[in-house]
Amino acid sequence: IVATLAEDDSVPVSPLPGTTTKARDFPMRVDGEVLYDLVDTPGFQRAREVIDWLIAHERGAEARPGVVREFLAAHEGDERFHDECALLAPILEGAGILYVVDGAHPYGGEYEAEMEVLRWTGQPRMALINLIGTGDHEAEWRRALDQYFSIVRVFDAVHADFGKRVDLLRAFGELSEDWAPSLARAVEVLLAERARRRDRSANEIASFLFDALTAVESRAVSEDAPDPKVEARLQVRLLERIRRRERDARQVVQDIYQHGTVETQEAEIAILSNDLFSAHAFSLFGLSRTQLALTGATSGAIAGGLIDAALGFTSLGIAAGVGALIGGAGTLLGAEGLASIQVLGQSLGGMTLTVGPLRDPNVPWVMLGRALLHHRLVAERNHARREALVIDAESGAHLAAGIFGQARQRLEAVFRRLRAGGEVRGEDRKTLRTEIAALLD
Repeated sequence: IVATLAEDDSVPVSPLPGTTTKARDFPMRVDGEVLYDLVDTPGFQRAREVIDWLIAHERGAEARPGVVREFLAAHEGDERFHDECALLAPILEGAGILYVVDGAHPYGGEYEAEMEVLRWTGQPRMALINLIGTGDHEAEWRRALDQYFSIVRVFDAVHADFGKRVDLLRAFGELSEDWAPSLARAVEVLLAERARRRDRSANEIASFLFDALTAVESRAVSEDAPDPKVEARLQVRLLERIRRRERDARQVVQDIYQHGTVETQEAEIAILSNDLFSAHAFSLFGLSRTQLALTGATSGAIAGGLIDAALGFTSLGIAAGVGALIGGAGTLLGAEGLASIQVLGQSLGGMTLTVGPLRDPNVPWVMLGRALLHHRLVAERNHARREALVIDAESGAHLAAGIFGQARQRLEAVFRRLRAGGEVRGEDRKTLRTEIAALLD
């Protein structure tokens, strides 16, 4: 829970009790501003002995927090109560209480001593039921916790997405009027930061697509009919260059969401580790041939419609019809080859062989689909996850195919111009960033 709420991969996480042996602060910062501070503490070891001591020194309900302070003073340095002192000290300094239980295990009366000690502190208290194992004893835990805590919530720390984390922070604000403004501010900042992360990710994905779709590899050759082996080597270099750019883009997105070390902590994502240019990647992330034809036809019709308008519509829509026909046919014909190959003369003599840019009309849609899936996985992954990331093989299928209407037409218009190898327009970059940001949102 601390790892999730503080977005901190350094928090030790284990299913075994006793992982936390001393109290440690984990501030949640955005742009240097500390939004809130979480204190991870050890659990109780001798709660029954503590409550017996407190009862023996009872002086009325109003004096109970003072009695807890006396317990800490009396047992400072006592190894028997090391964990209890580490747990209670930050509470008496003003911290609120998040009492975390494993709802997969049965409730037992032995926990009542712990909850009673916490009640003696007089601090605002919330209980979180975290289902760690396979059992489900939520109902019995809730009946008991409701007697000791103002708010009881079920919170799956390992799988909680951003929305659930924000909901939990809002619940914290309900515990105390003094905390409400600060936690409302924290939620406001986190939501704004979330939007900035999406925008930065969209910018990186758009830059990746531009770099990949305009990339070329060239080599000077002595004749206008070079050895096919030279062409093959240049194509291999081009594809590897694009693969590296995709890996770099993924790393940037992970850094944006503070998951910079995720690759070293988890196995390769099965879908995303497939080669970018494999038939499997094309079937999962690209458009079908029918969708490609329709997309090409639509964008061609738009271009033809502009010609009709320029002619005062005297062509009776013939230009639009021809544009659609050429657009659809051109899209399918382009799908038969991966990259264009040119041999051009140099101004000082000799020839230059150039491979690229990529001309297969499905490549940008495959790249975009893979980028959308990667962003989804990273954006919703929280910092309590330490195991390999396993996803359904169909979860990323045809993400690009889910882009409909004008959005798809605008994207295809940009992709078409990039495939043509002409001058890159600033307006195209802006369009691509805008459309991708909308998809990430």
